[in-house]
Amino acid sequence: MKEAGTSSKILQGAFVLSIAMVLSKLIGTLQKIPLQNMGGDAVFGIYNTVYPFYTLIITVALAGFPAAISKFVAEDAAMGGRAQSLQVIRIASAALACSGVLFGTAIYFGAPLLGKMIDNASVVPALKASAFALLFVPVMSGLRGFFQGYQDMMPTAVSQITEQCVRVAVMIMLLIYLTSVGASAEHIAAGALIGSAAGGAAGLIVMGGYWRSYRRMLNTTDGRAAPSEGTKNGQPRGALLWSMLKYAIPVCLGALAISLVNLADTFTVPRLLKAGGLDEAGAMAEFGVYNRGMPVVQLVTMLATSLSVLFIPALAEAKVQGDKQLVADRCRLSLRWFWLVGMAASIGLAVLAEPVNIALYQDGTGTGVIRWIAFTAAGSALSIISAALLQGLGVVKAPALHLLAAAAAKAALNLLLVPQQGITGAALASVAAHFLAAALNIALLCRKAGLRVGAGRMFAKPAFVLAGMALAAGAAMLAAEALLSALGLHARLTATAASLAGAACGGAAFLAGAAKTGLLSERELRMVPKIGAPLARLLQRLHLFA
Repeated sequence: MKEAGTSSKILQGAFVLSIAMVLSKLIGTLQKIPLQNMGGDAVFGIYNTVYPFYTLIITVALAGFPAAISKFVAEDAAMGGRAQSLQVIRIASAALACSGVLFGTAIYFGAPLLGKMIDNASVVPALKASAFALLFVPVMSGLRGFFQGYQDMMPTAVSQITEQCVRVAVMIMLLIYLTSVGASAEHIAAGALIGSAAGGAAGLIVMGGYWRSYRRMLNTTDGRAAPSEGTKNGQPRGALLWSMLKYAIPVCLGALAISLVNLADTFTVPRLLKAGGLDEAGAMAEFGVYNRGMPVVQLVTMLATSLSVLFIPALAEAKVQGDKQLVADRCRLSLRWFWLVGMAASIGLAVLAEPVNIALYQDGTGTGVIRWIAFTAAGSALSIISAALLQGLGVVKAPALHLLAAAAAKAALNLLLVPQQGITGAALASVAAHFLAAALNIALLCRKAGLRVGAGRMFAKPAFVLAGMALAAGAAMLAAEALLSALGLHARLTATAASLAGAACGGAAFLAGAAKTGLLSERELRMVPKIGAPLARLLQRLHLFA
């Protein structure tokens, strides 16, 4: 009974945390649209130059401690203890607070030097503004890890949603105020990044409330939860800190690899655009145009990341059972479907790029670049699922190394292509880098899982389905534009309606085509963990299977 209750609690916690993560990432992604609309492309460019660097520094400042805290607390809880868990969070919180102050101070006072490294002084105010978030985010993340160790995901979920809502609200209020007083682009971008600090402070306040409730509960149930004498399993405080670091640092390195792919643009594209003859403001505006397609692509990668989590335990289970055929089948199915979904999203966005651009950003500037950026969705989806499958097989370090190789390739291709083709070259470099990471993962996966990828099912048959989807999306888009333009509807509303019509018709055509051509079979769909069976029943009722 206890084991069943624990399993139920884990599943409930995973569901709560998954919903919170999706909502949090959705808010964080979509907040870039009002940022560009209200601030313009120059502000958008500065923000997108600084934010990847901010993400990298946050990752370094956290140093993987939240995952380590969660692990150590879970181990202590499994032994029926609490006092040593309190010691873990005290030591880790002190380390995280010092790390946050140290890195925040370094960014604030080192901002002019970083501006010189990026070769654009307009990023300096935004870099200084981003430093303040480091006073709050590390300790907040550590407290989240503590509660996750007890399989209590609600504090993390509530603080994530609160953090993002406050961040976006403060950003928009500052955007309204700063644009109304005629502030410069660099100071408007700095105001937007102050939202990160406000969100971090709000998230920390929420976690502080949960922490106080937890301490009150301890004092009520246990009298006083006396801390241990600075030990865990007989270790002194220093040894405990070192034990946490040994677990945390590999986690940190894996997270850093993801940040470095995005950071390659920060240190190369603005500098190369300036070298091509643009001034600082022009380079930032052009970089902002380059980033227009990113929020839409990030919605696809967010979905891929959320779904990929389902495959890790399912594959690990098949491996433990020693069923090599099931391992290979699940890997093959996962790769084919993430490839299909990624390509469908990429082609759909490429077809609908112009109305999507106008709907989100008010004009069609950079539509050609968005068409290229769209194809990073397919590469990202394949990279994400192949990394998850490798993790399910117990291969953890290789995906991070492959991402580092992709980051190096991205930087090298930027140096080669941006001087010749501007931001279009940067877009092409992004597509190549993501597909490189995916190819390296898949090559290793084929060796580890004994997997053979059939070119016919991966490329030939999907080409017909994807072509039909593109035709349906394009036809619906053109029909909606012709109808609504004839009615005299506003251009942005027309573009929004055309985008939605194209997406709906394209999606329906893709699903129907995949089922009718046998690209999607009922048996294969039912193999997808959690969501496969309900989808199979729906398509069966619609008589769409071949």
